[in-house]
Amino acid sequence: MEKRKLRNSELERKSIDEFKVAEKTPIIIILDNVRSLNNIGSVFRTADAFLIQKIYLCGITAQPPHKDIQKTALGATETVAWEYVNDSLELVGKLKADGIKVYAIEQAEGAVMLDKFIPESTNTLAVVFGNEVKGVQQQVVSASDGVIEIPQLGSKHSLNISVSTGVVLWDLFSKIKLKKS
Repeated sequence: MEKRKLRNSELERKSIDEFKVAEKTPIIIILDNVRSLNNIGSVFRTADAFLIQKIYLCGITAQPPHKDIQKTALGATETVAWEYVNDSLELVGKLKADGIKVYAIEQAEGAVMLDKFIPESTNTLAVVFGNEVKGVQQQVVSASDGVIEIPQLGSKHSLNISVSTGVVLWDLFSKIKLKKS
């Protein structure tokens, strides 16, 4: 059987208005001092793909509109809700006070491997992704409810933040959606 690529018009893409009212996946992304504008744009685009609830841009993380964010976001800054918060640690405290479980995506003692992590419920959870060189700030890791690590078997044990975001969001999205059905 021959496989034909779908045309853009066949993809049933949501309009901006349809996206804004669609049921969101109960995941919040926190970007903790991410420096690359292209990585920020890629995170927006991935968040759009999985109908993520919100992105928090913290510390030195740049904010839209910026041409280098837009270049990789491809308009996702118009669909995905986002907010700038200066201090990641304060944000983690506020989210936890609101009953949201916060997980740092990091390599740390006591981390749960992503393939073994099971979301406790369909309540909203937040995941923190850190700086390209330094990762998630230690204070933020310590303040989080837990740490999730992406299993890696090669010699580098390092993924680009936009790749990490895609891996984690797909895994959590599939676990949450499967749990609902």
